[in-house]
Amino acid sequence: MKTNLLDFDAGALERFFEGIGEKPFRARQVLRWIHQRGEGDFAGMSDLAKALREKLAGAASVMAPIVVGDTTAGDGTRKWLVKVDRANSVETVFIPETSRGTLCVSSQAGCVLDCAFCATGKQGFNRNLSTAEVIGQLWMANKELRSKENVRPISNVVMMGMGEPLLNLDNVIPALRLMLDDNAYGLSRRRVTVSTSGVIPGMDRLRDECPVALAVSLHASNDALRDRLVPVNRKYPLRELLAACNRYLDRAPRDFVTFEYVMLDGVNDADAHASELVALAERVPCKFNLIPFNPFPRSEFTRSSAERIARFAEILRRAGLTVTTRKTRGDDIAAACGQLAGDVADRTRRSGRTVPLKEVRA
Repeated sequence: MKTNLLDFDAGALERFFEGIGEKPFRARQVLRWIHQRGEGDFAGMSDLAKALREKLAGAASVMAPIVVGDTTAGDGTRKWLVKVDRANSVETVFIPETSRGTLCVSSQAGCVLDCAFCATGKQGFNRNLSTAEVIGQLWMANKELRSKENVRPISNVVMMGMGEPLLNLDNVIPALRLMLDDNAYGLSRRRVTVSTSGVIPGMDRLRDECPVALAVSLHASNDALRDRLVPVNRKYPLRELLAACNRYLDRAPRDFVTFEYVMLDGVNDADAHASELVALAERVPCKFNLIPFNPFPRSEFTRSSAERIARFAEILRRAGLTVTTRKTRGDDIAAACGQLAGDVADRTRRSGRTVPLKEVRA
């Protein structure tokens, strides 16, 4: 079987070239061809010797996930369904804005964490994605967008797609390194964001090996409620999570953590919850991103009203906190936050389960 070069960051690609009897500097050339120019055919890598191109063609490949679905929303948000193996497909979303183009990348086929309000968690979990399958989403999206725009519009990457990235760091970290590598995508650490539900060992490892911007899916203001909405809280409660956030900030490219907070009507959106968040914010530098809940089939939650979200945000702002309310994008093609659900061969047998609303109320 040929070696997929999308699996390799710069260091691993240098070792690959050494292993086939070539100089390590070839890695830089090939990285630029693959990731900057989107070239997947070694014959097209014109500054490589013909003999090397032929050697690579015999030993290696550039194989990204295959696009099996491509949908564009009325607001320009574009969602691809990409096949990663015979049993599993995941979703990748591009969100165009005036000042940036953001790609939302998946890290797992499904998700093991089963957050109560998330479509991905409800469909169960099959496996981690490989480095090639993670970075291949960025490679594919650049290629697809260039074919229409003739520019590279992706300026930001968020690991906020399907899965918990910090449970797949062996594959996510090499992908992040490629995103940051000047010979590959050359993105700033501030423009690459990893979102976690609060997997503390992964937060510590990411801080040590490849610190980028950090977002934490908080979604509750106290442990009792978060235990129900975000089950990983039972293992890593808020006190430990906030301590891990402060450790992360020692090496982070930003001086704050973004707390994501999905607004669920009658569940976590009361004035008292906002006041509890103000108290939490005294323990770690942060800003809040309020996310109107996006419905999905069989969900029993409903979105907080615009008035309730505005009132909630105002309580936080009056306390001196930075608050944004995420504009819902791509909800007409199920590409909005919390709606992503590919085609996953569920090994957890969780598919189809619902969580009664009464079980998740504070």
